[in-house]
Amino acid sequence: MTDLASANEEDKDPDIELFVKAGSDGESIGNCPFSQRLFMILWLKGVVFNVTTVDLKRKPADLNNLAPGTHPPFLTFNGEVLTDVNKIEEYLEDMLAPPKYPILAAKNRESNTAGNDIFAKFSAYIKNTKPEANAKLEKGLLKALRKLDHYMNSPLPEEIDANSMEEEKCSTRKYLDGNELTLADCNLLPKLHVVKVVSNVYRNFEIPGELAGVWRYLHNAYARDEFTNTCAADKEIELAYQDVARRLAK
Repeated sequence: MTDLASANEEDKDPDIELFVKAGSDGESIGNCPFSQRLFMILWLKGVVFNVTTVDLKRKPADLNNLAPGTHPPFLTFNGEVLTDVNKIEEYLEDMLAPPKYPILAAKNRESNTAGNDIFAKFSAYIKNTKPEANAKLEKGLLKALRKLDHYMNSPLPEEIDANSMEEEKCSTRKYLDGNELTLADCNLLPKLHVVKVVSNVYRNFEIPGELAGVWRYLHNAYARDEFTNTCAADKEIELAYQDVARRLAK
């Protein structure tokens, strides 16, 4: 192979296909924070890739052969089938590296764990069938959201001027780890959006307006195509929780 041909080969994007859960119509994007996480990562990497929605009610035979017993999301990378979301994230960060693709890992370790208990607290709250337990579970969710709010309002090391005599100011950064989306955001934002939509519809619970850091975070996410164009419609998210969330009202 000539040097020119070799260079062209290296310059080519890998052949990537992402398989995500389909919505209720069998074609649109369905509710799946894990699918959206990988969709966002690929978009932020700036790589060319294809997306296929998989209708779980009528999963095609060829997909069963490709990833038997596996539910979306999964991914093919130059023909190799990858099915574990965390391992896929690591693999993409390793394979789609500079100088052609950006690094997406957060610089601050705490950014990876900020808000990591919100979805578990939300799940307990939304799946609860005992009205008498509702207040306690709602309080648990609020506590987790306040922790995230505190993190978003606390300046990161790079925001603190070591030479300044002034007291630390409140952070104004857009996302968990700064003003650019990172892997930490790809993990948390899809879940946080589900919490916002489902809690409002089925428990009449809104993220309090006083949690300015959380709302700043969400509003900045909604301004990004990488988030809004990879997200299921609110109706799909509501539908996904219809069976588990309506029980408290009975």
